[in-house]
Amino acid sequence: MKNSKNNKKGVNQYTEVRAIGKYISMSAHKARRVINQIRGRSYAETLMILELMPFRACYPILKLIYSAAANGNHNMGFNETSLIISQAQVTEGNTMKKLKPRARGRGYPIKRPTCHITIVLKDLQTKE
Repeated sequence: MKNSKNNKKGVNQYTEVRAIGKYISMSAHKARRVINQIRGRSYAETLMILELMPFRACYPILKLIYSAAANGNHNMGFNETSLIISQAQVTEGNTMKKLKPRARGRGYPIKRPTCHITIVLKDLQTKE
């Protein structure tokens, strides 16, 4: 009974670890293009995919996957070979707005979108 109070939406907190990257300087649409390729895959397969994909979004996502695996290894004692990506989501963050000087003293607005990326890894060897 105690576990059901602490868990949100039926998630078993003892088999999952997460890493969250906030205010990453790229649009959420471009990050989702990469996230959709790795959702549901194993940890080792994901690392190979991200290293070979030619998109700029791969590097921050790769860092987050490494971070989530390190969280699982250090905090919970998970083995990295048994981890899979159970959830991966990208949400839009704030948009940085600047003015770029243009001809005749005018200012041209520049919008730099940001995004928040959440990676959740699940351990398959741990009994639920």
